[in-house]
Amino acid sequence: MTSRILGVVREQVLAYYFGAGTAMDALQVAYRFPNLLRDLFAEGAMSSAFVPTFSQVLATKGKESAFRLGNYVVNALIVITGVAVVLGLVFAEPLVRAFAGGFEDVPGKLALTVSLTRIMLPFLTFVALAAAFMGMANALHHFFVPAVSPAMFNVSSIVLTIGLIGVMSAAGLPPITAAAIGFLVGGFAQWAVQWPLLHREGFRYRPVLDWRDPELRRVLLLMGPGTLGLAATQINVFVNTVLAASQEEGAVSWLNLTFRLMYLPIGLFGVSIATATTPAISRQLALGDRTSVRRTIADGMVLMMMLNVPATVGLIVLAEPIIRLMYERGAFKPSDTIAAAAALKFYAVGLLGYSVVRIASPAFYALGQSRVPVTISFIAVLANAALNYALVHVMGYRGLALGTSIAALLNASLLLVMLSRRLGGIEGRAIVNALVRIAVATTIMGAATIGVYGLLAAQLPSGRLIPQIIRMGITIGVALGVLAVSAHVLRVPQFAEGVALVTRRLRRRPPARRAGN
Repeated sequence: MTSRILGVVREQVLAYYFGAGTAMDALQVAYRFPNLLRDLFAEGAMSSAFVPTFSQVLATKGKESAFRLGNYVVNALIVITGVAVVLGLVFAEPLVRAFAGGFEDVPGKLALTVSLTRIMLPFLTFVALAAAFMGMANALHHFFVPAVSPAMFNVSSIVLTIGLIGVMSAAGLPPITAAAIGFLVGGFAQWAVQWPLLHREGFRYRPVLDWRDPELRRVLLLMGPGTLGLAATQINVFVNTVLAASQEEGAVSWLNLTFRLMYLPIGLFGVSIATATTPAISRQLALGDRTSVRRTIADGMVLMMMLNVPATVGLIVLAEPIIRLMYERGAFKPSDTIAAAAALKFYAVGLLGYSVVRIASPAFYALGQSRVPVTISFIAVLANAALNYALVHVMGYRGLALGTSIAALLNASLLLVMLSRRLGGIEGRAIVNALVRIAVATTIMGAATIGVYGLLAAQLPSGRLIPQIIRMGITIGVALGVLAVSAHVLRVPQFAEGVALVTRRLRRRPPARRAGN
């Protein structure tokens, strides 16, 4: 949660100083290159292949052997990512032309993107090492520091962007270079903050590498399927970047800012619910209790809908005031607010789909059927690419947001259908019944939101930060109150259970001890 909130703060800082024009578009595309490679080779496939192998060696052969494997993996990553970085530095210009050829239409935009790309490419090596360190730390039952490390990336990015803008201008460099340097140092900080923890556990870096080591070869071989699974997503990102870069000035930035806002409820609610339900599903499957599995999935789905259906409507109804409050200051203009709000509305449509995937996809892994979600994900990505290519010619950059949302809903629907077949049902009638009740309650909430915000907008002066905060705070408070009353009247099961749980905990709270006792 801290990392995601700091990520939003980072975007606010960038929007304040650079708006949504040439500089921000160039930065977002330049950052995409090391970020894509990180997703493909480092944090995703590498972690899923390395952590199980490291844990097994740790359990069977002890720390010394496990740390020897850790050294091999770290050095292999340095070699592999080092080659990728060098190739990227050499071929940065053709790479940028392939991703964002439309930038040539704006004088200096392509050259700026190439320059920022070369600055940020070493970020790939740092975050690959950070992922390896995180895997070792988690295997050793250390979770807090690795979880905090991504926040260090955001903190470094924010501080250095603010601190170096004047220095870059004085040196005759584009001010956006400060943000690129901040990203690079942030990647270093994400890795370095974990070093002391592993050092205390006994890890000592050694510049040794044996490509014939059986454990290292096992890790590299396991990376193959994971990389293939992630490759489909990277193709989709590639297509979206190319299409967005061909749109009007600022399109890349509008889409990036609003996707982060849309994804915040998923990070807070969808991931949390999935984290709670997945272990329960695994235990129930181990016991052969499929009835409990179906009930757990249904309860998780309804709870997720209770949180994210209202969040969807809230983002759509309040898209423009949310963007205005979050970003409209400094170089981020009112026209950027209107354009970004349009993208946010279409992105919000897919919020439910993304959240369902968070619960349904792990269930297949618990069932030992990992091919199903990978195959469905690949189908959804192909659909996404086709939809975005078609819609961008009709709706411009807004079509990219809508196509992504439709593909997310398709992904979720296919997963639920296949999961129902594997489990002999997932209490679909109960889920639909709850969804109808939640939809009615949310509709009432949406109407109240529009009415209250409209009333407050007429009474409080616009344009100033404090009145905006007051309007948004009162509106959200009233909306949540209306939602709670509506859910109670409509007897949404998970809402009543949640209230009862909180009430029981409050009643069980021991009385405060008096002084002197």
